[in-house]
Amino acid sequence: MYCIETKDLTHAFSETEIVLNKINLQIPEGSIYGFLGPNGAGKTTTLRLILGLLKKQKGEITIFNKPFEGNRIETLSKIGSLIEAPSLYAHLTAKENLLILQKVYGCPKSRIDEVLEIVGLSDTKKKKAGKFSLGMKQRLSIAMALLHNPSLLILDEPTNGLDPNGIIEIRELLKKINKESNVTIVISSHLLSEIEKLVTHLGIIHKGSVLFQGTLEELHIEQSLTSVIRFQTSDNSKAVELISKHNISPKIIENSIVIPTIEKIIIAQINKELVSNNIDVYQINTEKNDLESIFIDLVK
Repeated sequence: MYCIETKDLTHAFSETEIVLNKINLQIPEGSIYGFLGPNGAGKTTTLRLILGLLKKQKGEITIFNKPFEGNRIETLSKIGSLIEAPSLYAHLTAKENLLILQKVYGCPKSRIDEVLEIVGLSDTKKKKAGKFSLGMKQRLSIAMALLHNPSLLILDEPTNGLDPNGIIEIRELLKKINKESNVTIVISSHLLSEIEKLVTHLGIIHKGSVLFQGTLEELHIEQSLTSVIRFQTSDNSKAVELISKHNISPKIIENSIVIPTIEKIIIAQINKELVSNNIDVYQINTEKNDLESIFIDLVK
């Protein structure tokens, strides 16, 4: 069952500037869905359309199994969002910021303390939001998005500008929210290594088109390789000729030879042949074909 589904979603800022070209997203309920792409790929535009912040031009948007058009207010009441920079009142405390929204949403006041506890800001007391660190501001913004107990959380670059410790804090927080509150989370980012540690599903967008959608495992299978073997030798050109005789297609990348994963016994045979042909083998190691390298291959 999909929490969000789009069909042929298309958007253009002008006749010559098509931002989205027939985007078909399928975001499973209960998932953490990573929406990946370089800056300008169309991530924020897509999320703005899903939230009704931009007027839809072409295509269909279905959320919670209902068309967004005609069910806008009901749908948005179940969604929490953070698009781009946090919107906070700098002269108010965390609790005072939440109190304003609590009146808008009409949810119980007790929910304020609950969300502050969830995001780890219970002890901020009378400290003004303007004096918060960037990580604390991001956590307060997530608390604001969670205040009305949504079923869906949409976050656009929530770790933007954070230091490594802040990124880890936000990652663990989102995992906790997803697991303990069963909230579907859609998170856009260009930080590929971080997304790989967080998401269950992902969509990759580039120049307004979706290049891949599915689980990480499916992405690895589709790209054929989950890992590669890297050789470092004294004569890479001659080594490539010898390795090619085993029906393997080696590549020279960054002064080393890269081949697909093969059986250990064949690696041992290749090593013997290289040494017997007076080629020194400095190192043989297995490298995981991570999300970043797959993403670069897809985009190219």
